[in-house]
Amino acid sequence: MNHDRVHAREPSHHVDRWSVGVIESIRERDGHCVVTVRPVEPAGSEDAEAGPGDGVGDPVDLLITFAVRDLFVGRLPIEDGESPAGEQVWYRKRGG
Repeated sequence: MNHDRVHAREPSHHVDRWSVGVIESIRERDGHCVVTVRPVEPAGSEDAEAGPGDGVGDPVDLLITFAVRDLFVGRLPIEDGESPAGEQVWYRKRGG
């Protein structure tokens, strides 16, 4: 199964291949983790009329493993037990 990719910090490799989004929700489906992300324009881009965190596209469902979820949520700047909703992430849609 192809899983999608998600980072809590801006990637340093192949930056042009990653999209920026804001987490809307994280849930479980069929034994996998689904992270719903709303795409945003990266800060500093020419199209960034909306501020960071303002969604500019339709939500994207990312299918990842629970291990990846634990890793990227652990790297977000949030307190233990705090919801990751509203946090910015970088992602690549790969799965089907």
